[in-house]
Amino acid sequence: MSKTDEVRKAMVDAMKAKDKDTKDTLSMLLAALKNKAIDKRADLTEEEEVQVILKEIKQTKESLELTPADRTDLIEEAQKRIAVLEKFAPKMMDAEEIKAVVAGVLADLGIDAPTAKDKGRIMKELMPKVKGKADGKLVNEVVGSLMA
Repeated sequence: MSKTDEVRKAMVDAMKAKDKDTKDTLSMLLAALKNKAIDKRADLTEEEEVQVILKEIKQTKESLELTPADRTDLIEEAQKRIAVLEKFAPKMMDAEEIKAVVAGVLADLGIDAPTAKDKGRIMKELMPKVKGKADGKLVNEVVGSLMA
């Protein structure tokens, strides 16, 4: 079952349960998935579906960061939206898992003590391996912490 089908089924369940917030979030996600498929003029691969879901989560988190602290209604709505979207996103790698992948990349590149000059080469090799599985900011922090 594709992610699009899972989202559609969850949206129907939310409508039956009269859960308006969840239904609205899933409706928005379904529209984003459909728009991506229309742009591509073909069905989305599972990886492309995941990218759309992660993009929606990222956009919601960014709008949450920009929301004034006194607008608790908007903050609450964004947090609910993120919780619903994260149910469809793959489990993200934590710092330890990223370090293990970085260690493998360093070994492949033959770098013992990475410096700031090596960061570009490291990231170029690393990002395709963790794309869609790890947050880019966290990956950057982990690589930065390993710099000599």
